[in-house]
Amino acid sequence: MSETAAKSAPTDAESEVPRLKAGAQPSSLQPLSRLLPYLGRYPLRLVLTLAFLLIAAIASLSIPYFAGSFIDEGFVTENFEVVSSYAWLIIVIGAVMAISAGARFYLISVIGERVIADLRQDVFNHLLTLDATFFDVNRVGELTSRLNADVAVIRSAVGSSASLALRSLILMVGALFMMFLTNFQLALGVIVVIPIIVFPLVAMGRRMKKVSRVTQDTLADLSAMVTETLSSVKTVKSFVQEESQQQLFQGYAETTYRAELKRLLTRSLLIGIVMFVTMSALVVLVWLGSQAVFAGMISVGEVVQFAIYAVIATSALTNMSDLFGTLQQVSGATERLIELLDTRSSLPIRPDPVAMPVPPLGKVAFETVDFSYMTRDDAPILSQLSFAVEPGETVALVGASGAGKSTVFALLQRFYDVNSGRIVVDGVDVRDANPADLRQRFASVDQEPVIFAGSIADNIRFAKPDATMEEIRTAADAALVTGFVEDLPKGFDTLVGERGVMLSGGQKQRVAIARALLKDAPILLLDEATSALDAQSEHLVQKALERLMEGRTTLVIAHRLATIRNADRILVLEKGQLIDEGTHDQLVKKGGRYAELAKLQFRLNDKALAG
Repeated sequence: MSETAAKSAPTDAESEVPRLKAGAQPSSLQPLSRLLPYLGRYPLRLVLTLAFLLIAAIASLSIPYFAGSFIDEGFVTENFEVVSSYAWLIIVIGAVMAISAGARFYLISVIGERVIADLRQDVFNHLLTLDATFFDVNRVGELTSRLNADVAVIRSAVGSSASLALRSLILMVGALFMMFLTNFQLALGVIVVIPIIVFPLVAMGRRMKKVSRVTQDTLADLSAMVTETLSSVKTVKSFVQEESQQQLFQGYAETTYRAELKRLLTRSLLIGIVMFVTMSALVVLVWLGSQAVFAGMISVGEVVQFAIYAVIATSALTNMSDLFGTLQQVSGATERLIELLDTRSSLPIRPDPVAMPVPPLGKVAFETVDFSYMTRDDAPILSQLSFAVEPGETVALVGASGAGKSTVFALLQRFYDVNSGRIVVDGVDVRDANPADLRQRFASVDQEPVIFAGSIADNIRFAKPDATMEEIRTAADAALVTGFVEDLPKGFDTLVGERGVMLSGGQKQRVAIARALLKDAPILLLDEATSALDAQSEHLVQKALERLMEGRTTLVIAHRLATIRNADRILVLEKGQLIDEGTHDQLVKKGGRYAELAKLQFRLNDKALAG
């Protein structure tokens, strides 16, 4: 197999659409183990937390021991001096317990917040490494829900819940140990009762895990719907679909409510069953203890001591049953985040990428390229497409919608990999280059440019985060941005709103051009940059584009042929194939598809002018 063929053959990982699962159930709390490396980043805080936890637990367990002596040596013998001594001792122990509990809570809460911040950062960083296909098939609202709602659920696991679970476990084990020291026969009864308590805990816990995952999935669907609707609110209003969207939201909200209702019912049953069993067992043990006192086998103080330890043990177990339900919910949320972290890009990156030449050349070539999107049932988009663009040349791509023009731009920047053939930029196969180095060679201006919800300066600076204000102004001057910015109250610091809603279409385009100028890339990609503008805005944007194109290799997608009459070459695409190429005049004289388009468009323009 040739090197090119080997590169063209998709691997199993590449051939699968990276769609996130919904409703898959792990069999245990195993997903929580993936949080341990995050906790391990803060060993000193963990050690201090455990130390204060142990001190508080030991203090709690010592109080019943001294309470028994308090009764036998003080109340039974009516020795007030002993009563006073034990009272002061228990107050001191209570103070130690309170200080340790407060310190434990603070430390574990700080660790929890730190872990949450680290986890959220890792998930966000990883999302930015995934390929375009992943975002084609997974809704942004779903990803946002996982990043926010699921992380918020996990906060309880690495904060208070984990601390309380560990505290309850230590108290339960410690209380059982002290019960054996107090009276071996009564303690054996506790050992018999424990399996009766644990069985419903495990059985209901599995059910809890299932409904918790379903709840998180329904919340994610709700979040995705809200994000999609609010980001398109003008379209919703334009089509007067507020009521239908409200009904759709109500459906999602009701589904989420029903899922949460099932989770709460399962958790309530779990708590109720465990509480009833533990309290019943406690009553039986106290009854047995009373029988032992009447038989003279144990003192009153020891019965009280044993009863307090039994209360501590049963309360701890009840708390653990409650926390077990919480941890099941957290495990489901953790699994959803781990699924994101375990998702891999379908675009393999070489461990030893080929360096792009310096200085850049600005040359691109398609060599018998076939391509189809995995998300479109493998329908062919490009077929045996071959062409080359020389440094400094301006080449236009023309064709009907669906001809593959925008796909050419996406493949040049390696947002996807070709099925066969290869794409070469400055002599390097795009699959052999580091994607970041490759994409530094391109600057793009789209029909609907992406404008972020910051200031105008922030949007221009996006191309070069360390750019000085002088560099920003220079790019803005060249893109004819400065003229309208000077009329704004805060100039370049004016906030433009989400997706640039405070700017007109022409202003957005000029800001995008200024951003492309600041990037100063050798290859320029223009995707119908003036098609949606009025005549005055188009004139200004076209002047800015001419400055941007100077000295750069430029590929232009255009439906309006008047904007590309001066291109060095025009490539005519139809159904992903190159059917013709040449200058505007050559193609018009030749006849064919381009000549038909030109004749139709220019005739319509003449009629419009005459009208």
